[in-house]
Amino acid sequence: MNYHILREIADSWVLLALFIFFVGTWFWAFRPGSKPVHDDAANVVFRHEDAPAPEDESAGRKPDTNFDPEGQS
Repeated sequence: MNYHILREIADSWVLLALFIFFVGTWFWAFRPGSKPVHDDAANVVFRHEDAPAPEDESAGRKPDTNFDPEGQS
């Protein structure tokens, strides 16, 4: 196989396969039954939150004094 044959295959069949994959992924993500799954994924960060955060979130933490751009002191 030379470059021209591979290029012709990539320009036609692979492009078609990637387009079909993209459209299939789009339909799969927005299918009618997926709303509960997406709602659960969107709220996963709040799952174990029982109370609001305290007003002073920095209580008990030292201030960040590392100003080195490499991340080393």
